[in-house]
Formats: sequence, C-alpha cells, structure tokens
Amino acid sequence: MTPRKPENNEDEASRPLGSSTTDERRKFLTHLSMGDESMQNIDQKKLLSEGNQESESGSDENSNFNQGDFIRHFIGTNGPPQIITLCLVIALALGSTIGVVPAVVEDRYARLSHGYIGKAHCLDIEKDERPNECLLGNEDAQNSAAIASFISNTLTFATSSLMGSISDERGRRGIMLLGIGLSLLAPLNLVLLQLIENMSPFPYYACHALSGLVSWMAVAISSLSDVMPPIWRAPSFGLILAGFSMGFALSPILAVFMSHLGVSIFALSILVAGFIFACFYLPETLSPDMSARARESRLAERPELVTWKYTLMRPGKELLILNRNKLFRLLSALAFFSGCISTADHTLFLYYAEENFGFNEKDIAILFLIIGLMGIFVQAVILKPLNSLIGERRVIVVAFLVGALHNVMYGVATTKRTIFVSATIASLTGMSFPTISAIKSNNVDELEQGRIQGALYSLSSLASAVGPMMLRYVYHKTKNGSGFGKGSMFIFGAGLYLIATVCAWMLPEDKANSNHRRNATKRNSSMNYGATYDMNV
Repeated sequence: MTPRKPENNEDEASRPLGSSTTDERRKFLTHLSMGDESMQNIDQKKLLSEGNQESESGSDENSNFNQGDFIRHFIGTNGPPQIITLCLVIALALGSTIGVVPAVVEDRYARLSHGYIGKAHCLDIEKDERPNECLLGNEDAQNSAAIASFISNTLTFATSSLMGSISDERGRRGIMLLGIGLSLLAPLNLVLLQLIENMSPFPYYACHALSGLVSWMAVAISSLSDVMPPIWRAPSFGLILAGFSMGFALSPILAVFMSHLGVSIFALSILVAGFIFACFYLPETLSPDMSARARESRLAERPELVTWKYTLMRPGKELLILNRNKLFRLLSALAFFSGCISTADHTLFLYYAEENFGFNEKDIAILFLIIGLMGIFVQAVILKPLNSLIGERRVIVVAFLVGALHNVMYGVATTKRTIFVSATIASLTGMSFPTISAIKSNNVDELEQGRIQGALYSLSSLASAVGPMMLRYVYHKTKNGSGFGKGSMFIFGAGLYLIATVCAWMLPEDKANSNHRRNATKRNSSMNYGATYDMNV
C-alpha cells in the first residue's frame, strides 16, 4: 500500500476532507466514539489510515476490516444494540397482530356495516362459502387500511424532515421515545375493539394514522450514523431491518397457538415493556459538541425575526436538501418509486392473499417465518459482503430487479406455492433501503445526519401514502378480468420497480460507492445549508 498524495494544484480550501490531515481524521473519530469505550473493539489506526491508503490490488475497505470487526464494533458501541433490541420488540408486537387485524376488522365491518349475523368469524368460513357480507367487509377493511396508511404517511412526510433536523439540534433520544409512545395507541385500540362488541374499527385506524406524526425509525438511523463510520453504515442500517425481520419471523407463529385477543394483549404488553426499556436504557448518541454546532448552523440560517410564515414553511425548507445535487435527486426518485410499491405490497398483500388464495393463520405464520428468516439472512449475512464486492450502486440495481421479478410472480400466481416462492426472493429487495440511506449519510456533513435521514424518510412516506392508493385504483379497474385480473396491481408495481432500476443505474459511481477511490464532493443547495465540504467516502 502507498499513501495517496493530493494533486499539486489542490489548495487547502478544496482538499477533500476524507484525504486531509491525520488531525482531521482524529476529530471525526472523537465524535464517532462518543467516549473512550465505544471504540475499544476496533483498530483506530486502520480508520485513521482508511482515507489515505489505497490497496495495491484495487480492493476496497473490506481488505482492512472483516465481518468480525464490524460485528464487534456494532455490539460494543453504546446505542446500536439498544436500537436493535427495540426493533425486535416492536416488530414482534406488530407482526404478531398482522393476521389478527384483517380477521377482526373484516368481521366487524361485515356485522356493523353489512348486516352479517352469523356465529362464525368471516375468515373461519371457507373461501368459496363466505357470504357476500364478509366479502364487502373485506373490501371495507382494505379501503380503511389504505386510507389510514395514506394519512399516516402524509403526516410523516410533513414532519419527518423537521423532526430529523430538530434531532440534530436537541438530540435523538427524546424524539425516539415520543415516536415509540405513539405506536402504543393502535395496539391498545385493537384490544379494546375485541373487548367491546359494537366498537367501530375507526379508533384503531385513527390511532394508526396518528402514529405517523413522529417517525422514530428515521431518527434511529441518524442515531446509528452518529456512532458508526461511513464504510459500515449500510450494513448497520441493514441490521435494523434484520431486527425487524427476526421479530416478524417469530411473531405470526403466536397466532397459531393463541386466540386473537390473547395475541393482541401480548403485543400490547411487549410494546409497553419496550417503551419502558427505552426510557431507562436508550442512550443519547449525539454528542453535546455536535448538538451545539448544529444549533449554531441552524441559527445562522434563520431570519432575525422568526415569523409564523417561516415556522410553517420550515418543514418544506428542510426537504430542499433532497435537491442539493444530481446524486440526491436520483436517490430521491428511486426512493419514491420503490417506496410506492414496497409499502403497497406490505399494506395490501395479506388482504389479496386471503381473498384470492384462501390464506389462513397457519399460512400467514409460515409466510412471515420465511420472510423473516430470509430478511435476517439478507441483511446480516449478504448485504455487507455484496456491498464490498459490487458497490452500493449495483446492490440497489440488483434489489430493484428482484423487486420487479417478485411482483410479477405475485401478479401471475395461481397457487400458494408461487406466493411462498415469491415471498422468499422478495427479501433481497430489502437491501435497497439501508443502502440508499447509507449513500445519503456518506454524502452530507455530520451536522446534517438527522436532516438528511428525515428528509429521505419524508419522501419515502409520501411514496408510502401514494403507493397503496395507486394499487387499489389499479385493482378496482382490473378485478373483473381486465389485464391480468386482480393481480394486475402487482404487474403495475413491477413496472415502477423497473423505473427505479433505471434511476439506480444512473447514480454516479464515485459518489454512490463507499469503496470507490475517487473524491466525492458534498455540495450545498442554494438555500445555504452551511460550508461546502469535500469528503472521501
């Protein structure tokens, strides 16, 4: 290995931060460590030399650090283990009610709105023998789920970028606690819905929509960015999804052995336990120094007299970071198109499978066990080596091509077996979100981690609001046999994934790939977001 020297015509102002002096690198490590103990499991000399050394064979950072280094650092750092634990608990709680919500809500709509008076629950009746009241109740449940998802994601779109920016100034912990607290309301109403015989499903869906006010997930990703070096951010974000996958893998099995009410009470109980755990053990990852610097930066952007107009316009202003350069615009486009379909798949797929393939609670448990185990394998085992091998840009391309494929398989499926096979390969699509988040994180200053993740989550939320509504529209236009019939909405989704694939292929490789050895530039938008930096990512 030979040290890389800057070009002779490079002055101090234009020198890339990532290839600057050892003192500058140490400043980054000081912020990264958040104390003396969090870096105990990593060779700091390797990180100090990472920006200045280049492998003679052209290999990437994986030659300096192996998977074991990454896992040891992740576990030994204060913050990431607690966040993964919360992801596991929340996924276990929400996933355990995935099969319960459609069964309870469909039956309640059938009785309250369509006059169903049978003793058996609608989903306990064989698919071909279900009365028309149950079919109408299923359609009401799908519409309510789509509307609640639309409102929730619209709220997240309006607030997430602002919450992320505030977390840069005030810290991550408080906003995460608020978001987790709001997530308790919908499970509470699900329990009440089963205890109160004539209760409408409206309060459940209203609380589900209200949870979109504060997205704790975007702040959690920013929290990981505070303590993880850039070369490990994509696999770190992937481990968050692995925690969710593990929870979703285990949770539906509970529905096989417990009643609907029992599962709902269990879900509420562990969510409350998770909230208490967060109150006592979730650390603040943002250092006081970085928080103070972020506040100074934001104060410099504000007018001397803060008016109500400025306050109302601030969430929109925070979103302008997505228009900073070509890289961010492309990432935003592919995040939008892919987000439309991934959320629609998650929101509507179970209703589609229950109505058209007769999925019962056992089928749902098997399906989510497959999805969960594959998600863990993809995020914890495949993502980091694949990033090192082909780079983030090609990882996203692969993920979106697989997304198009599994949506086509959903659309043309005629048997449960095809659904299970499609769900198995669909887990590879999950590589896109942590990779996109890591690319944006690596291309902004440390003072803007909350701002960029919040803005990206806002855009994803807009996509998540629009996606289910679009697919429901396609479903209504084709359910009577047009196109591919009821599966046409998934064929439409595959088309959007292909558009996202084109956007991913257009990403500039020198800025998208963390293992690329060219200098990537961090530019500011015309809204004066602060000083211009060049960073070797």
